[in-house]
Amino acid sequence: MRPKENATPDPARRRAPGMSQERRREMIVMAALPLVAEYGAAVTTAQIARAAGIGEATVFRAFTDKEELLDACVVEVLRPDHVLEQLASVPLDQPLTERLTEAAEAMRAHMARIGTVLGALHASGRRSRGSRTQEEGAGAPSDRAASFKATRDALTELFEPEGDRLRLPPERLAALFLSLTFAGARGSAADVEPSVAEIVDVFVHGILN
Repeated sequence: MRPKENATPDPARRRAPGMSQERRREMIVMAALPLVAEYGAAVTTAQIARAAGIGEATVFRAFTDKEELLDACVVEVLRPDHVLEQLASVPLDQPLTERLTEAAEAMRAHMARIGTVLGALHASGRRSRGSRTQEEGAGAPSDRAASFKATRDALTELFEPEGDRLRLPPERLAALFLSLTFAGARGSAADVEPSVAEIVDVFVHGILN
């Protein structure tokens, strides 16, 4: 006689808890960003769904429409979290020039990522909108100020080991270095854009022989 099947499911075979809505949104945005950088606003939700390994319907359960998803991508690319983690990981026991070189390269990569994504959206016909992105703080003056302060504070720690050798307070040097690095990253002509090595060398050693 065939044994009766156990009506109680095996705990080991129970379905794993579903992904939270917030985590699902984050996953979709991270899958979408490389596509947005490549295609701009022309990217389709079907492409994004394939990149995320999910069905297209899942995209629309997480976001109202593609515009909301693109807004979320803009918010994500403007977040300074990643560059702040990189600055915090710079070893303080290496020479100041090496510390600043690592910092400048991290900040330039951050700026390049922002420029690539926003540039692709602009080139594909999507203009900056003052609706949801501004309401969520992406690109708002208060948000930019907070991002600048957080980055400056992280840079300040890189100057502090030099102590009394510094001509200016660490926080002032951090603000100057931050402005110089960002200005260099926005150079208008490739043949005059200073390299990271040049910026760090002139900043640390001055312009005179």
